[in-house]
Amino acid sequence: MSDSAAVAVVGAGSWGTALALHVARLGRRVRLWARDPQLARDIARTGENARYLPGIPLAGVEATASGERALSGAALVVVAVPSHGVEGVITPLSPVIPPAAAIVSATKGLDPRCGRPISQLLGALMPGGAIAVLSGPSFAREVALGQPTALVVAAPDGDLARRLQRDLSARSFRLYTNRDVLGVELGGALKNVMAIATGLCDGLGLGENARAALITRGLAEIARLGVALGAQPATFAGLAGLGDLVLTCTGSLSRNRALGREIAQGRTLAEAERATPMVAEGVRTTASALRLARGVGIPMPICEEVGAVLFRGKPVREALGDLLARDPRPEEEMDALA
Repeated sequence: MSDSAAVAVVGAGSWGTALALHVARLGRRVRLWARDPQLARDIARTGENARYLPGIPLAGVEATASGERALSGAALVVVAVPSHGVEGVITPLSPVIPPAAAIVSATKGLDPRCGRPISQLLGALMPGGAIAVLSGPSFAREVALGQPTALVVAAPDGDLARRLQRDLSARSFRLYTNRDVLGVELGGALKNVMAIATGLCDGLGLGENARAALITRGLAEIARLGVALGAQPATFAGLAGLGDLVLTCTGSLSRNRALGREIAQGRTLAEAERATPMVAEGVRTTASALRLARGVGIPMPICEEVGAVLFRGKPVREALGDLLARDPRPEEEMDALA
């Protein structure tokens, strides 16, 4: 991608805005597409996304609600839309996406209709497209502030992954390549479920020992499902697996952890979701993960209990108690990472 090639970022939430700002700092022409015309006008007028990333100037970012304007001449299209909105957003935009553009999914979730990874959904919507995935431990605000971040860019085409690595890397934005697209996407999606579980634990004040145990067993659970679906075990020990899991389960900016904590403290799911304009992907991912796990016969006890709390109103203490009451087993029999 030449220095003058345009980049389009689809989705003006916190993550899409942060990525657009990062691209602008690289000296690229970048257009940020917002579904809400008022948000696009506000960003254009103030030079700031006050709704999702307040206080951070967006120098070099052009905001627009016009898909044709955003995508015209784009050599790279970054999709940073919540998982439940990807199909509804990309379907009408796909006719104006340049056929030669590389498509990067920065969505950390699963297709809520059938549980498939977002790259597969994009492939169905844009057959023949060059599709890659960006994932790893990354809070949008820290990326927007230019703080050090290391991520993974995954694509079945190694040349595409290396080209994106070269074109999007910066001193404070380090990219590693990976061909295990499925593993990278599953790690990025399922860690949100475990972050909700960690928030439930934290909300009850169960301590840091419990949190560490939950994160560790959560990683084993994610890896078991991933390997059963065809992902590589090593991926879950990397940035898109362990790295993103640790950040999302412990970081103060984690929306999913915050949602779990608020539910543990007495809020309903609806109340917790209304408390922020940002989407906690883990809610929908929980249902998708359980569907996938049952399809391949993989036990996911943490995910099951999170689902029971979110969707069936199971008391949080009862759910965590049931996890603790499970029969003890040898660790090596349970871990796909052994």
